[in-house]
Amino acid sequence: MERIEIRVDGMTCGGCVKSIQNALTNRDGVSSAAADLESATVSVEFDAGVIQKAAIEQAIVDAGFSVAG
Repeated sequence: MERIEIRVDGMTCGGCVKSIQNALTNRDGVSSAAADLESATVSVEFDAGVIQKAAIEQAIVDAGFSVAG
């Protein structure tokens, strides 16, 4: 398992946190996702053999948020 932290723009409430976590944990290969509103980040634990960082970032975008570079 690998763990990455991604900065996310557009999180403004607890509902946003839930949306991001749900969007990520529903993806194959993601074992956990913990979004933090205060730091505007999400920590993701995943199997790199199943899903790549780009697909994780795309899931965040698809949920209506922006990934900060």
